[in-house]
Amino acid sequence: KPLDKIKERKDFDVFKCKNNDCPYYQKKLNGMSSKEKKQLKKDPQSFKLRYIFRQFHIDYRPMSKSSPQKSKVDLSRLYVSPHTLGLILTYHVNYGLSARKTAALMKDVHGVSISHQSILNYENAAALILKPYVDYYPYELSDQFCGDETYIKVNGRWHYLFFFFDTVKKIILSYPVSPNRDTVSAIRAIDDVLMKLKEIPKDLTFVVDGNPIYLLAQHFYAQHDIHFDIKQVIGLTNEDPVSTEYRPLKQVIERLNRTFKGNYRSTHGFGSEHGSVSFVTLFVAYFNFLRPHSALEGRVPVLNPELLELPNMPARWSKLIGLAQDWIIEQTG
Repeated sequence: KPLDKIKERKDFDVFKCKNNDCPYYQKKLNGMSSKEKKQLKKDPQSFKLRYIFRQFHIDYRPMSKSSPQKSKVDLSRLYVSPHTLGLILTYHVNYGLSARKTAALMKDVHGVSISHQSILNYENAAALILKPYVDYYPYELSDQFCGDETYIKVNGRWHYLFFFFDTVKKIILSYPVSPNRDTVSAIRAIDDVLMKLKEIPKDLTFVVDGNPIYLLAQHFYAQHDIHFDIKQVIGLTNEDPVSTEYRPLKQVIERLNRTFKGNYRSTHGFGSEHGSVSFVTLFVAYFNFLRPHSALEGRVPVLNPELLELPNMPARWSKLIGLAQDWIIEQTG
């Protein structure tokens, strides 16, 4: 349900709550300088604040993790070998070639005749198997997370891809695609991150841009007794202390957006929302499990010996799909 049905109540004066049982008042009081405390005693009206209460009408349960679903796609019934499928994904995802260019390359270099539509079908089939593995994998995470949105075109219209990212481990944790840049999308993006945490730390912080949807998402989670801080980096220059301190983290995810756009650009957009989700899923699988990072001294974010010992990227794609299939069977069996 949309978030535009929001009720606001402005009849609560924070400084009427002057006792030890009011943590908000005590927090503000402890953060004052001695000069401000003297002024508060002399003229308390000058420090009057208003509390805004927001009531969300959203049929959404945060952190309601469900069991991974086994894909109905049987890759063994495809007309290409696992190595050929690995080649297709390497050209199409790793190197960002369009489906038509990938089809031409398979014909001209490898002598394999395949249509561009078949390549898109194989992409969708692989993404269906990899998505539960990517979403439910037990990642080892740091405590530095940032989020941002970028544009992609779906069926001729602009959509928004929400990335949330572990800036230390270089792991993409959330990647929903939405036709709207709204609070519901921000809530879902943050929820994907929260579900991957073994426990929610007391000092959990997300670094984002100045879009107010993230503050609204923070209020939504607070009403469900899930608390975290939001640090907003605003503008292109450091005009405030928060932007000065956290801009380096924000720049990390902006580089992630540029990396994705480099792979996405050749597609010239997607014909359907399903196709966009498939491509983004494969990109995230590649980024987390297969792509070496210079910031990690050439290592991939998620180290798996079964992948590292393989000689080339097509073999690693095939093995990753096999690992995903085995993992889902183990989780659902």
